Amino acid sequence: MSPPKRSLPLWKEDVSFRTADEHHVMRRQFGKFMVLTSFGMFAGNVWIVLRGWTRRLGGAPEPGIAVSNVSELAVDEVKIFMYPTPNDPCLLVRLDKTTWVAYSQKCTHLSCAVIYNRASKQLECPCHHGFFSAETGRVLQGPPPRPLARVRLTRRGEEIFALGMEDTDG
Repeated sequence: MSPPKRSLPLWKEDVSFRTADEHHVMRRQFGKFMVLTSFGMFAGNVWIVLRGWTRRLGGAPEPGIAVSNVSELAVDEVKIFMYPTPNDPCLLVRLDKTTWVAYSQKCTHLSCAVIYNRASKQLECPCHHGFFSAETGRVLQGPPPRPLARVRLTRRGEEIFALGMEDTDG
């Protein structure tokens, strides 16, 4: 005995192309959509949390890279470099004859680019008028909720090296 013939293929039963039926979504279809979307969002949040934990617990050590030569920057000059990945811009600022500091160039408010203002000796976020101390990276004014991420630096001979990112909780 042969199976009964269907009037519509299975895919046409689930996906309606008739204009009269396009405005109505069946409860089962809506439920499937909500379950899959919720699962996707849950999985994404778990990934974000795990990634944050591995970074806080040390994870893999970030490699030191040479970012500048000592004679390359005069006092109050800035150099942009990428650290720890090629997608993370950072600012190296020479504050005085013997002091260099480096920070992530992403504002902690909405990730706008931070620039160094030589006149005020501050780091500024021009998008929302946030100001940071060039010496410490702490918030001086505006909407940023926390200090800039600071890059640990060391000097080896005539080279300045980036060694890792410091915690910005304080």
